[in-house]
Amino acid sequence: MARFSVFRLILLPLSLFIHSSVFSHSGGHHGALNHWDINDGVYASFVTANEREVILENHQGETMVVPLSDLSSQDKAYVQKKIRYIAQLNANKPSLILAYRIELAMFLLLLAVFALFSLTGAQRYRRLIQFTSVILVSCSIFIACNDDPVVDVPDDTLPANNPAELAALFESFSGVTTSSDDTYFYVSSNGIPSHEMMTGITNWQQQVPMDHDYTGSNSWAIPLRPEIADEALSTKTNLLKGAIAIAANGIPIFNPLNNRGEDANAIGELDKWGGHCGRADDYHYHIPPEHLQATVGDGKPIAYAVDGFPVYGPTSEQLDENLGRFNTKGGYQYHTIASYPYFIAGMKGKVQLDPNTQAPENQVIPQATTKGVRPALTPLQGAEITGFTKVNDKSYTLTYTLNNETYTIEYSWDDLREYTYRFIKPDGSSTTSSYQR
Repeated sequence: MARFSVFRLILLPLSLFIHSSVFSHSGGHHGALNHWDINDGVYASFVTANEREVILENHQGETMVVPLSDLSSQDKAYVQKKIRYIAQLNANKPSLILAYRIELAMFLLLLAVFALFSLTGAQRYRRLIQFTSVILVSCSIFIACNDDPVVDVPDDTLPANNPAELAALFESFSGVTTSSDDTYFYVSSNGIPSHEMMTGITNWQQQVPMDHDYTGSNSWAIPLRPEIADEALSTKTNLLKGAIAIAANGIPIFNPLNNRGEDANAIGELDKWGGHCGRADDYHYHIPPEHLQATVGDGKPIAYAVDGFPVYGPTSEQLDENLGRFNTKGGYQYHTIASYPYFIAGMKGKVQLDPNTQAPENQVIPQATTKGVRPALTPLQGAEITGFTKVNDKSYTLTYTLNNETYTIEYSWDDLREYTYRFIKPDGSSTTSSYQR
């Protein structure tokens, strides 16, 4: 066979393979130049980003580091999309490596086919070699295209919450039941956690925990398809009313600030588990209940925010200004820290606000409501709660000290929804009050 014919046979499979390797994968080393609204306008390509800054490269190859806080809302949204894309790439690394290995195997097989037929007479099998080359290269293109991750990640495309996974998380706690529809995942409970409550409070408004009907249409709602908001809603100047997250044990978590804008934890309003009672005798947390990690297990969320994103415990990963980050699956998650704002510094996801409320005392809807049975009381200056005992599911005893004397409240309710409170003074005398719900 003539050398020229052999060269042509080599050139065909080699050129087709190189063509498939180059063009079957999207993107390149540098992205397209985009207009950025910084320094009166900059044209540069995106290189990489973290939760605090973005690195850009201009047409001259010069890089610049820009704080995310300096970007416009449109540029921030673009960077967030890129961060999610990078997270998807990292999540797909094993499949990409496998695809490249298969492509390499295809090329080696292609060379083997050529070598086999060239030894037996390339001219004779010229058309067979060409046909085999086209088939192998086509398979290579198909594998590469199907294993390459999607480059364009729309801003509103995030992993949906899996109702089965959420049910397994919440129903690991006794007394919590769940359900879902096409829009929300619902968490139902009686509002009383299984752990001890109230002990350690030094700034007490004389409320005590009682049951609340968080069931049916009054259940807590978690969006199944969370979306990133154009601008995060700061919890420092918003959402001082209502829950901002639901703990895995079915207990609501309120803003770390109370309705007066004070850090409830710092001023002694919270017990050892990060909770206390509101004006309707409703128990809720104001800081994330990290102690629930022991029940849900390591690596699992301890709560879900009302925007649909999970809340995890502390992490060594870098967090954004909202105390969250994008994970390797392209989703967003919050984390806890040891000091204010503790978690969810800003509500990252889209939420609907109650039109009947105004900032800072606005709230997200849908929102479960509470119904108390006695008038709201005022702070009892100098009182400290020293003990809390569960007698049974409908009866509790709370002990507190005031001026070095011990006081006790015994309270209970029956199946007819009558609530009885017995207030015992240090000298043993007592008064009793009853309320009907």
